[in-house]
Amino acid sequence: MAATKIAQAHGYGGLNFRDLAEAVGIKASSIYHHFTNKADLGAAVARRYWEDSAAALDALSAEAKDPLQCLHRYPETFRKALASGNRICLCSFMAAESDDLAESVMKEVRTFAEVHVAWLINVLSAANVVGPAESEQRARAIFAAVAGAQLIARSRSDITVYDALIEGYRTAGLLPA
Repeated sequence: MAATKIAQAHGYGGLNFRDLAEAVGIKASSIYHHFTNKADLGAAVARRYWEDSAAALDALSAEAKDPLQCLHRYPETFRKALASGNRICLCSFMAAESDDLAESVMKEVRTFAEVHVAWLINVLSAANVVGPAESEQRARAIFAAVAGAQLIARSRSDITVYDALIEGYRTAGLLPA
């Protein structure tokens, strides 16, 4: 969890063994016992992040039952990071640093996006918002728009910017109202 918070605040470039060790109250050498290098640490953090995100999406589906309600609540999954110290999605942050990531880390970052897009495709189809032929394109557009809204809101340190953008997506029809 500490590594996730560091990466959400400072990106992959800001994730280091020394700061992580300090955050959890151990020696940096202890972290090397579990991760041989930064790429291994980054991949593990990103993997855990998308696994937790997938579980949150599954929980949302189980709670909401109605697919339209799931789509309406989907932006909440990104809003939580903003509400927690103006952080952004770990995998969005890492994706922006793709030129500096090891392939193992990038693989996990891509998986995060694939998990979200697959979930959105299923929910869009279940809600009959679009036909099967359009569901992937719409899912990718929703994912990109919501992640982008989070980035813009973070740059302004203003969660109300995120809320306004999400409402604009609903008004424009990208997200079902």
